[in-house]
Amino acid sequence: MVSPGSGRKAWTAHVATWEAFTDGRKYGWGSKQSLSNRGPAIFATDLQLSESEKCYSPTKRGKRMTNRTLIAIVGGGIGGLAAAASLLRAGFNVQVFEQAKALSEIGAGINIGPNASRVLHRLGIAEELGKAGVKPVTFDQRRWDNGRVLLRSQLGEAVETAFKAPYYTLHRGDLHRALTSAFPAERIHLEHRFTDLRDRGDHVEAQFENGASISVDALIGADGIHSAVRHSLFGAEKPRFTGCVAHRGLVPSNRLTHLGLEPRIQIWMGPGRHFTHYFVSAGRQVNFVAISEEDTWLRESWVDRGEVSDVLNAFAGWHDQVLSIIDAADETYKWALFDRAPLPRWSVGRVTLLGDSCHPMLPFMGQGAAQAIVDAATLKGCLLKFPSDVPAALRHYEHLRIPRASRLQRMSEANKTRFHLADGQSQRERDAQMARGTTDWSLAAIAWLYEHDAEVVDGS
Repeated sequence: MVSPGSGRKAWTAHVATWEAFTDGRKYGWGSKQSLSNRGPAIFATDLQLSESEKCYSPTKRGKRMTNRTLIAIVGGGIGGLAAAASLLRAGFNVQVFEQAKALSEIGAGINIGPNASRVLHRLGIAEELGKAGVKPVTFDQRRWDNGRVLLRSQLGEAVETAFKAPYYTLHRGDLHRALTSAFPAERIHLEHRFTDLRDRGDHVEAQFENGASISVDALIGADGIHSAVRHSLFGAEKPRFTGCVAHRGLVPSNRLTHLGLEPRIQIWMGPGRHFTHYFVSAGRQVNFVAISEEDTWLRESWVDRGEVSDVLNAFAGWHDQVLSIIDAADETYKWALFDRAPLPRWSVGRVTLLGDSCHPMLPFMGQGAAQAIVDAATLKGCLLKFPSDVPAALRHYEHLRIPRASRLQRMSEANKTRFHLADGQSQRERDAQMARGTTDWSLAAIAWLYEHDAEVVDGS
């Protein structure tokens, strides 16, 4: 990755390269004058360009797009990098702009179902996922007190055979590193906090807090639930606090050998709270998330430390396996859960949104990151389908994706109620429904999600 500490001589040379790349037009990452006034920074001119790239002129009014269409992605998280890698492999000229000083992914465990893993495998990172991930054999839903299994859904070989792609549990950092390896470091520009954009009809101009400006054929906002790109398109709107707070933690699996844990995703459901755990990091760690209903904590940071004792108190009286996992943790991190109502549209002109920037959802279907990856694949397919019309491609993208993502948002929200039922008549009816295999985690009920190939964009 290019260092922001490059000297004046180096980045003056980069200007000349960029002028060759853009036929001398101020179409990309600023003019020579604006560069020299800003001092050292990372620009697209830092790229090591091939001769063919240096001769490329971006889209001109009335001309057909080529697969060298210049695309900027705001946000270097899982969704942004998945989109970047997908689009680059399809031949598009892609740059990623990330506000952080270093490219990293915080958080802990993550679920990647077949709908997303088939996309990731096509990006060439199947080997990395196989080494770092775990393929759970089942998804078990259990009672909070006696541990009775209410529903056991097959994963593992059953899912891989049925849907031709595996189900993984991973550490977020492992997935992020794998995606980073699939995209050239010199195309990632750090310390670029997006501030504003202007759609000029035949191109989009965007500005960053460090003074940089760009002009591109399409701009993708993959900058999370507090998306600045979303704000620019649709105005300010605060996400909704869901009334749930999560504690997450990681426990070395060798501390839990006495529990005889198998490679299963287990979710324990009880009054006003639930507890999920599964293996990550090639089985070396057990990830857990303890979610409870409370309204006294509204911070959304993933780096706020919690207290193990608080989690133990919140789950007092629960099954010994739950309490043993919590007690084995050295630390926990605490954050409030927010979401947004489904949006009626994601795109305006040459700008669109992806992942949590347009469809944040509660983590109760295990599909938050997976849906961002699926967005990336569909977006690529739509841009290939409409090679001469970016706005049409983005309209088709949201036409395909909004109904599916919105459905999952609603299902995730409904699971908050279902997972947290107090013991009683409603709980007994839920348990009976689960025994019939008709809930959204049974294979038959979830097939619509897992069998979906997001790269197929034909049809209406």
